[in-house]
Amino acid sequence: MVADVKYEDIKIGDSASVVKKVTVEDVEAFAKVSTDTNPVHMSEEFAQTTMFKHRIAHGMLGAGLISAVLGTKLPGANTIYMGQTLQFLAPVYLDETITATVTCTEKNDEKHRMKFETICTNEAGKVVIKGEALVMKK
Repeated sequence: MVADVKYEDIKIGDSASVVKKVTVEDVEAFAKVSTDTNPVHMSEEFAQTTMFKHRIAHGMLGAGLISAVLGTKLPGANTIYMGQTLQFLAPVYLDETITATVTCTEKNDEKHRMKFETICTNEAGKVVIKGEALVMKK
């Protein structure tokens, strides 16, 4: 079910999250859709020769979980995603569970725009992606 939180009901500090285990099937599907077939994502043999030592998920796959929170939980339906900054701080390995959390940090009542802190953490609690999103909600 997709939430539809009204702009007026969102307060500074409100947050929501999604949790997802990133599977090999997710990485392969993302590679197909995005056409990013970098071998660090696709080949365990190749990945073993890199600093990561194992296959990693695409950074934008992890960042896509932020979009999922904004579009389905907070603010939810009828949210217009206007911008996003991202820092990729650590790899997301296959079969790792990622939590994407958004927290409202600013509201512009005149334009119905909001800024959200966006953070993705792995199952050990390490921040793997952080940034800020700008959205509009009518």
